[in-house]
Amino acid sequence: MRSGCGVLAGVLAAATVLAAGCADEAREQQAPPAPVPAELSRFYTQIPAWEPCADFTDPGETLPPAAQCARIEVPIDYADPDGPTAQLAVSRMRATGAKIGSLLINPGGPGISGLSTVTLGGGTELADRFDRVGFDPRGVGASTPAVDCLTPQEADAERAELPVPNTAAGISEAETENREFADRCVARTGTDFLAHIGTREVIQDMDIIRAVLGDRKLNYLGYSYGTRLGSAYAEKYPGNIRAMVLDGAIDPSQDPVAESLRQAAGFQKAFDAYAADCVQAPECPLGTDPAQAVARFRALVNPLWDAPAATTDPRGLSYDDAITGVQQTLYGTDFWPVLTVGLTELAQGRGDTLLQFADMYNGRRDDGTYNNVTDAFEAIRCVDDPPIDDRAVVGRQDTEYRRAAPFLDDGRGTGAAPLELCANWPVPNTGRPHDISVPGLPELVVVSTTGDPATPYQAGVDLADQLGAALVTHEGDSHTVVFTGGATCVDDAVVSYLVDLSTPAEGLRC
Repeated sequence: MRSGCGVLAGVLAAATVLAAGCADEAREQQAPPAPVPAELSRFYTQIPAWEPCADFTDPGETLPPAAQCARIEVPIDYADPDGPTAQLAVSRMRATGAKIGSLLINPGGPGISGLSTVTLGGGTELADRFDRVGFDPRGVGASTPAVDCLTPQEADAERAELPVPNTAAGISEAETENREFADRCVARTGTDFLAHIGTREVIQDMDIIRAVLGDRKLNYLGYSYGTRLGSAYAEKYPGNIRAMVLDGAIDPSQDPVAESLRQAAGFQKAFDAYAADCVQAPECPLGTDPAQAVARFRALVNPLWDAPAATTDPRGLSYDDAITGVQQTLYGTDFWPVLTVGLTELAQGRGDTLLQFADMYNGRRDDGTYNNVTDAFEAIRCVDDPPIDDRAVVGRQDTEYRRAAPFLDDGRGTGAAPLELCANWPVPNTGRPHDISVPGLPELVVVSTTGDPATPYQAGVDLADQLGAALVTHEGDSHTVVFTGGATCVDDAVVSYLVDLSTPAEGLRC
């Protein structure tokens, strides 16, 4: 049928299928598929054994009965394909109609399990036309081996620690704790695996997943850190892409310092938006004047430097957990009422709600055990980017971070700060910031939200420019939006693009 697109395009009965087919044909002419290295052929040709997902999910987590799961084998070191291997946990929901292919989905992180993403796009044409596929990247979740650094008791103890000031003694103590964390990761995970868990390897895993699923070209939806996976895949395999949507972009050209400061400003913007909404209600724990909201907030959390707030759980709410819980609730406006409850409790000397959100962020289960989201996050970010090992740079970063996000400034800045965890990481980084320029790419789609606190809007603008991608702007205050934020305008544009390869209207704002 593809060879006759020009002739058959007038046949009404096949118009929808042909439109997608002709668009596919035009895109495939832009860049040839990458050849499969002979030494990797056994991985590309494996046949997964699909089964129910009960043995793949976290305790208490279930996937729809129709979901299937499997394991896909990949080499730990792509330079040594005959060496040790990893098993990637993969989930899927089968297409219910005329199938175009598979849609691979990553929720971000890094370190977040992706198995539950198979429910995204339910009720849309995506569910009819694509097998929706989620995966746990190497080292994450149900994939094996998994990154393992802290025991549950060690994680609880670390979260409960009182913060230390940026004095010489405090900085020394913080850096000692960072070295201890790294040593535990080495002891429980091993340097060989830690050296091969970054974006460099994951995008190669994604290409194997694509082939094992039977897709000649990749269809991909990536959120947050998943946009880094997407842009890196586009660099390495430009000819292997049919369609790609990147929501909540990370700009690969930004160095980690600039990225952290942009994110700080994003969270301040989200806090200001929350405060402006909160103060309209007489019971707002931040008072009635938005100009005083930061001061009111600091008055609530600063006492936790000295002692935790009481909770029903015997652990109490530490200062670090309070900040984590607050930031977690700033990821979307749906959580704003919960933040009001949490701050109201804190004003009354209690911290149950914020502790619950800090547990959620850190992957703590009801039984006191943890998933490995935090361990994997730290290990992956340390191998993905160059370490910040210049004390002058770290000191300036701390000062500028406090300036960018005054609601996070505890008032104890000294112009100095500890070297971060990655400065003493036991394996070298495998990635670094750089501009992307990839000839031969099909048109991709970047979605960016104006009030996104974690991946601020400008990063999406910059990534779209580098990729030559269509930019969809979402007016809102949430971290990512596609199929999660109830923005029909965005969802419709994404579905049309993925199904029919219809480029969103230029300058589309929703």
